[in-house]
Formats: sequence, structure tokens, C-alpha cells
Amino acid sequence: MPQKPKTYFNWSSGKDSALALYHLQQQNQHDISCLLTTVNAHYNRVSMHGLPREVLEIQAKATGIPLDILEVPESPSMEEYSALMSNKIEQLKSEGYTHTCFGDIFLEDLKVYREKMLSSVGIQTIFPIWKRNTRELLEEFFELGFRAVIVCINNSKLDISFLGKELSPELIDILPEDVDPCGENGEFHTFCFDGPIFNHPIEFELGETIFKTYDNPSDKQNSIKFGFCDILLKGFVN
Repeated sequence: MPQKPKTYFNWSSGKDSALALYHLQQQNQHDISCLLTTVNAHYNRVSMHGLPREVLEIQAKATGIPLDILEVPESPSMEEYSALMSNKIEQLKSEGYTHTCFGDIFLEDLKVYREKMLSSVGIQTIFPIWKRNTRELLEEFFELGFRAVIVCINNSKLDISFLGKELSPELIDILPEDVDPCGENGEFHTFCFDGPIFNHPIEFELGETIFKTYDNPSDKQNSIKFGFCDILLKGFVN
């Protein structure tokens, strides 16, 4: 029997990653032995999602797959981020990894960027949920028993009342028309805390709401304000 290619999974901690990992596991054609997550070293939180590192570590442990963290500075330039990521990929290559997986759905430019960057160093890319209808993806997510909570919103797209809400068919039905059901355009991000990829649900409590403003690289005159709902592990103190 041929050996399965050694594969690392780009883990965001949210619903798209969870569903993509589920599908990759169901295919049973890859040796998935690493979850790679980018963490902002200044805040000690998952980049963009804002999930505390200690929650990420408990979540990853529940999958049974070892976690590898790429630490980045508070506001890295594209050049800094690319250099750090390139070094990490070279490290993974030296450990025998030949494939990697992403939970992207329909951001074509991002997919092309990933494929081009990784093929140049001999890493093959996998996109298990690419081009799937996002509403159908969420229906499958719920049917499989996954659960997730909204931990980050783009304030220009969603009202603060959505922060900390658990995803449900009812919640998706009241999203504004210009918001993708999976938040694929960055309208919101989630923390997945239960489902078939986990050995057990992650016990947590909702904490305070945090706001952070980011410069918009596509519009130098405007910034984007994001709201984050802090997630606290039960029995732990932040």
C-alpha cells in the first residue's frame, strides 16, 4: 500500500477550516500530522480571528493533530510576513511535508497566490471545499454536528449584536444581503468548538468585546474597524 503524503493543514480555528479538515480526513488519502496557525505574537492571539493562544492550543489538542504556530509581529508588512512564512514552509519541507490544505472557498486571487508560492518550493495544495455554495456548506456544517460562535466582525458589514452569537440556520437567515453566509469576504470569523473532528467539545465562556482598527491596503484613505469577542476557557483565567 503506497504511503500517504505527509500533509500540514492551515488551521484558522474557524468553521471553514473545520469543515475542510473533516473532508480531507474523510478522503483518507493524506497523512495530516500538523495544524499550522499564524499567531500575532504581540497580542498572543490568532491573526484576524483574535482567538487567544491558550484556547487555540486546547482546540487543536481536541483534534488529536499536533499544532505548529507561526508567530508574526503586531503589524507585519507583506514582505515580513512572506519571509516568516517562507522560513516556516522550508522547515516543514525539511520535516518531510509535501502537501498542504486550505479552507478557502471562492477567493480566486488568494488561491492563485497560495498555489504559486507553494508550487515554487515543491508543496502541493489542496482545497477540499473550493467553489462550494456557501449556504449549502453551512447546511452541511450544521447537519454534521459542528458548532461555532462568531468571534470577529467587520463593523462596516455587521452590527455588534452578532458578536458572540452561535451560528445557526436562524442566524444565517438574518444576515444582511451583502454578507456572505460563510463570511468569505472577511465579514466575520468564527471559533469552532464542537463537531466530528474533535475528541470532545471545547468548554468556553464569552469575555469582553475588543475593538481594533486596521489600515485598509486597498483604500489608503479609510481604515477597517473590527470587533472581537474574547473567548475564555472555563477554569482558566486570561
